[in-house]
Amino acid sequence: YKSFSLDQHLQRGWTIFSYEAGEFLYRIPPQHRVGQKWYEGTADAVYQNIYLLERRKPEWVLILSGDHVYRMDYERLLGFHADHGGCLSLGACVVPKAGADQFGVLAVDAKGKVVDFVEKPADPPTIPGDPDHCLVNMGVYLFDTADLVRELCSDVRRSESHHDFGKDIIPSLVAEGQVYAHQFRDADGTPAYWRDIGTIDSYYEATMDLVSRKPMLDLYDPDWVFRAWQPPAPPCKSVHGYTEDGTLPGTVIDSIVGAGSIISGGHVERSVLGRGVRVNSHCRISDSIIMDNVRLDRRAELNRCIIDKNVVVPEGMRIGFDREQDGCFVFCADPRTGALAVVADDFVKPNGLCFNADESRLYIADSGVSHDPDGPHHIRVFDVSQDNGLA
Repeated sequence: YKSFSLDQHLQRGWTIFSYEAGEFLYRIPPQHRVGQKWYEGTADAVYQNIYLLERRKPEWVLILSGDHVYRMDYERLLGFHADHGGCLSLGACVVPKAGADQFGVLAVDAKGKVVDFVEKPADPPTIPGDPDHCLVNMGVYLFDTADLVRELCSDVRRSESHHDFGKDIIPSLVAEGQVYAHQFRDADGTPAYWRDIGTIDSYYEATMDLVSRKPMLDLYDPDWVFRAWQPPAPPCKSVHGYTEDGTLPGTVIDSIVGAGSIISGGHVERSVLGRGVRVNSHCRISDSIIMDNVRLDRRAELNRCIIDKNVVVPEGMRIGFDREQDGCFVFCADPRTGALAVVADDFVKPNGLCFNADESRLYIADSGVSHDPDGPHHIRVFDVSQDNGLA
């Protein structure tokens, strides 16, 4: 992950804690307190910092995943945990049985006790009394601290363990009959919104849902304000582009556009644009995610793309329309629905990127822009045969 970017997000967007009142927010890298090794799994990451639990002595520990999108009142989970008396209560998303085979599914009894945890089962177990829905593990774990410490210390001694909550800790506690599933529902009882965005496809789909007429996750809900750092940038604007008669309007349809962005004679439809994006005359963007400080030169066109921050798309470049041509400089992530193009790094020019299908790697060069004017051009290599979170 990008540690500097994460630090910026936490320091700028989450300055709501009072350290004098005992509130705090820290990012803790590996400190080699229990050996000269890096974090070897999600459970190992907590184990290596177990001294913090011993020092603070909290009654409960809430562990969350960082690549999920949802809105949850954790106080309701805490109340559920106190009522049921297990050593672990986990958040469970209610999903249709059709499609549940893509997740880790929980089998529960009538009282909510987890009796089995199955990863991507062919025939997912359903909710008692509801044969059409299943419970999916959300990666939201509320532990009694003493039980968490005991299980982590036991897990570290298992040589065959992956030191992972989902693969090791949870199944072990389920076998002991100490785990309960809290069904994640809205106040009216309907299944609440939850998305795992750990892959490029799921990230794209969840982001594009935001531009629908009634998105499942409403960013404009005044009762659920999301926190993020907002720079002192002017509002976005749409202006006529530079043409002979000056009549080329900048248009935005069914889209979200970040502060400081300018649509100058371009057309944006069903897309999400970050801050400081410049869309020049005759450009067209559709069904795409454009991150901060991207510039599209005249007549550039994008379709179903994810464009990384600080990219310059040269004049006349078209991405997302011709799969064979896209293969020269983008990685097509979703063969089911067409080219979902991912373009990264500081600068993009034709032939600046190449995709080697035999080695399953995307080679990305900055084609002439270097942070060191006298140094070599930067090349970034991604192994696309694995889930590496390119977006």
